[in-house]
Amino acid sequence: MSKTEEIIPRLKKDTIISLLNKGRRIDNRELNEFRRLKIEVNVVERADGSALVSLGNTMVIAGVKAVLGSPYSDTPNEGAQIVNAELIPLASPVFEPGPPDEEDVELSRVVDRTLRSAGAINLKELVIIPGVKVWHVHIDIYALNHDGNLIDASTLAAIAAAYTAKIPEVEVRGNRIKVKDERRGLPVKDIPVTVTFAKIGNEIIVDPCYEEELVMDSRVTFGIDSKGNICSIQKGLRGTFTFEEVIKAASLAKELSKELRETILKLKQ
Repeated sequence: MSKTEEIIPRLKKDTIISLLNKGRRIDNRELNEFRRLKIEVNVVERADGSALVSLGNTMVIAGVKAVLGSPYSDTPNEGAQIVNAELIPLASPVFEPGPPDEEDVELSRVVDRTLRSAGAINLKELVIIPGVKVWHVHIDIYALNHDGNLIDASTLAAIAAAYTAKIPEVEVRGNRIKVKDERRGLPVKDIPVTVTFAKIGNEIIVDPCYEEELVMDSRVTFGIDSKGNICSIQKGLRGTFTFEEVIKAASLAKELSKELRETILKLKQ
């Protein structure tokens, strides 16, 4: 739900629910149908990798930048992955300027946990000098236009940017590191995606648009890795899902994830 409370006229809410009860949606999609997906990569010249995702009218851009740094004390033989998401007024008047609030933080954590749990980026291959120097991979996500389901759009942008990113080669002599002009692909080992469902009344729909989000009772997001395993789950809002509804949604998420992943894999073809 938006940071600033939004009010939909009762008539519009009743219309959305009435349509769903008939198996229809306000944008004429099927209940289990994603909006049109388009992904463009290498859209930010100074980034090591970038992707612009359009999911219907929702637009999200993600950039990847690798910088040299020290490893964390508890993982001396791994690089670092840092995900940051910002919801800015440019995307919607409901987003306010200022420090990140709970929506920004939730979005960052869902994307980060999905990538991390799936082992999307092989952090061990980001080590340059064990215990001394590693690559820190920063993934920055910005919403450009908010028309619902920023979670799935942001995950797609993040993994597409990482999948097509190229970081500098380095030469190590003793404890001295030379950054070379040559580049290599970021060691991406898995392509996880998320699939988000909204529950409105007694109906469950995939990829809710903004108007549907305003009237949804609950939300659940499944992160699915390349093997079809669930690698993350995020529940939102106060409404509930029955056990049967969760199992059905999870099964559908696995099926829908295949087409989303295929779109990303085609980016290198």
